[in-house]
Amino acid sequence: MQYLLISLAAIIGLLALGTLLFVWLSPQMGQAPKGKDLERIQTSINFKNKKFINLQKTEMGDTWEALKKTPEMFSKEGKEPTEPLPSEFQLIKNTAADSAYVTWYGHSAFLLTLKEQRVLIDPMFGTYASPLPFGSKRYAYANEIPVDAIMPVDVVLISHDHYDHLDYPTIKKIKDKVGVFLVPLGLGSHLKSWDVPKEKIIELDWWQTHSLNGITYTATPARHFSGRGLTDRDATQWSGWAVKTATLNIYYSGDSGYGDHFRTIGQKLGPFDFALIECGQYNETWAQIHMMPEESVAASIDVGAKTVLPVHWGAFRLAPHGWTESVERFTKEADAKGQAYVTPTIGERLNINHIPKTNVWWR
Repeated sequence: MQYLLISLAAIIGLLALGTLLFVWLSPQMGQAPKGKDLERIQTSINFKNKKFINLQKTEMGDTWEALKKTPEMFSKEGKEPTEPLPSEFQLIKNTAADSAYVTWYGHSAFLLTLKEQRVLIDPMFGTYASPLPFGSKRYAYANEIPVDAIMPVDVVLISHDHYDHLDYPTIKKIKDKVGVFLVPLGLGSHLKSWDVPKEKIIELDWWQTHSLNGITYTATPARHFSGRGLTDRDATQWSGWAVKTATLNIYYSGDSGYGDHFRTIGQKLGPFDFALIECGQYNETWAQIHMMPEESVAASIDVGAKTVLPVHWGAFRLAPHGWTESVERFTKEADAKGQAYVTPTIGERLNINHIPKTNVWWR
């Protein structure tokens, strides 16, 4: 019996050591801010007690309640597509005469083409939304995302450092074909650890702006959290983004629970001609860091969005609900509240100034 206990303790110890070594040595984990980078972000009013904080009190959720949902996560009935999702990637290059287009690649990855400028947001093109090659795998698409054909781009915007938004293999693949990375405070440390030149990285705190080639980018508050490893919880900031040209005002929520910040964003920066709002990967046990679909509609109304594209679905299973439940609930609530929306297929290129009728392709 004693030998068995010693053997079990040794196995647990080796597993713990292996986990720590992986966290310390694997490049996909990134790098939390340190040295001068840490000193710089410590001056932010949104950084207190060695971490970034939300504008209003936010709970991560009850761990035990979340664990009780585990069996639902392993159930596959209705939780994943039964066949490859339709995906027709339209790769027309913009000219100066074009106005504004958006292309959705599933989840929260999309491309804005604003006249000559190409803006890629949360480019998660990888297979797994995790640091290891197992776990949440991307749904099968009828056609693969043509990453090489999407590049080059002028700007990459990133909302936060979670694996389903900041993907190490994708960044390594595209980094040399990106003009500038615009990111929340502290996130540049990850990029620099992945050999992105510091000259190509611009970090913004909430409400700070940066203008490039006639387009103004503003980092906006979100109600969420950050972290890629065991010891870097909230070490980097999370945000949404407002993108304003001479003729268009566009908003992306990033990941966020519902809160007063949406109304404030609408008052300060809105109304918006077009918005991309988080819709999906929710659970009542973490309701303060992800929105229920009905709250996504409320957020759309709060920011003053003329038309909304619901995102954060259609690629990965990160919550126990069915894979189409979020968009079905969103569209039902939007119809009831009179909020205009659009639901393109993956890869479809939409003219923001001439929004087509809703496409219920998932049915």
